[in-house]
Amino acid sequence: MPHADPRFHQALELFNAGEWYAAHDVFEELWHETADPERRSLQGILQVAVAQLHLQRGNRRGATILYGEALGRLKRPGTPDLGLDLEALCGAAQQRLEALQLDGDPESCTVPVLRLQS
Repeated sequence: MPHADPRFHQALELFNAGEWYAAHDVFEELWHETADPERRSLQGILQVAVAQLHLQRGNRRGATILYGEALGRLKRPGTPDLGLDLEALCGAAQQRLEALQLDGDPESCTVPVLRLQS
């Protein structure tokens, strides 16, 4: 279970601080050590982090592709939530994806965060 690993909480903190590259690195370590279906959840989260990194670097096309792939993984039935509010994460990613598709400013949308479920 990846969410029992201390690195999972480290990755959450990095993600929520907007440290996209560092969060990606830690989530990727966990992803390599995790089996499906939890692996799919981690990959979707990773893709959101990389989409954010693409946005920071001005690569709108890369961000658009990765938000779309992340949403496809995270919204797939049976995807474990890992104790996180994946619905909120998907909502933020969806807003940013739609802004990109409409040639708008994704930075005017909610920043994706990973919240623990209450």
